[in-house]
Amino acid sequence: MSTEKKEIKNSTKLIIGVALAILLVGGFYGLNLYKTYFAPNVNADETYLYIKTGSGYEDLLTTLQSKNIVKDVATFKKAADKMNLQASLKSGRYRLKEGLNNRTLINTIKAGNQEPVKLKFQNIRKKENFAAYMAKNMEADSMAFIRVLDSVPLLEKYGFNKENSYTMFIPNTYELYWNIKPIEFFERMQKEYDKFWNAERKQKAAKLKLTPIEVGVLASIVDYEALYDKEMPTIAGLYLNRLNRGILLQADPTVIFANNDFTVKRVTSSLLAVDSKYNTYKYKGLPPGPIMMPSIKAIDAVLNREANNYIYMCAKEDFSGYHNFAETREQHEVNARKYRAALNKRKIFR
Repeated sequence: MSTEKKEIKNSTKLIIGVALAILLVGGFYGLNLYKTYFAPNVNADETYLYIKTGSGYEDLLTTLQSKNIVKDVATFKKAADKMNLQASLKSGRYRLKEGLNNRTLINTIKAGNQEPVKLKFQNIRKKENFAAYMAKNMEADSMAFIRVLDSVPLLEKYGFNKENSYTMFIPNTYELYWNIKPIEFFERMQKEYDKFWNAERKQKAAKLKLTPIEVGVLASIVDYEALYDKEMPTIAGLYLNRLNRGILLQADPTVIFANNDFTVKRVTSSLLAVDSKYNTYKYKGLPPGPIMMPSIKAIDAVLNREANNYIYMCAKEDFSGYHNFAETREQHEVNARKYRAALNKRKIFR
């Protein structure tokens, strides 16, 4: 073989060797790049990643590892360091999908692209129960919510007080970010309240000579009394008749609320003796605040109350959940005797 041919052959080998080396190095870096940024890395163990307000980068890494959110924490950390996540870490509730890669997850956190919480609340009895419900679904604890709900300066700013502020919360389904501050939540609910109390509803309330707050308080009693929505307008009409005639409301649910015993099925004389502004057997007019979170149906039932002459009501003796209504004391006593006999028969004495 000539010298020239040998040189060509050696040169070809060299070129092939260099090319192979380049391919190997490129393949190594390409695979490393893929594993760091684009390879599926999120497990299916958790539905959401929660990053608490004030938590740091190391806290995030600990969470990812302890909850087995990612398969390889090392590659996540490498990608996060390169993408400068530490400088742009945002608290929140982030939706996780199995097979999500590091790059997408990091960009989601940096952008703060949270999935909002869908909060549906209604028929919650007391503010304390409401605060506990909020704490269960949101980042802030129940005491943080209570502090806002009982903040006198804040409540007075919007025309409420500690007794009646619960009427501000209109039951519905709301989308809110998990890490919303209690004050921001309050302000959002106040806007929803203003939206709900439009000109038409305000006009109807004024026609009844009630404020929106008073409508909410009465609606809470109606809501408690009515097992069936279709009875709400009738019950509302009855209580409005009593209010307009200056008759004590004598609403059993207010007595139960005043005694703070919600296991009661029969209101007795000992319960009626409680000295509380919520005892409508003792004090005229509406109680100072709602006895539960009034529903929209109950509020609208008051605003669109049935025009009737009823003054009395008593649960039906068949325990169907419906009521017997009466215009006179005599009619009511007949209904009441039937119901008391039914309670005695079932040995229900409290």
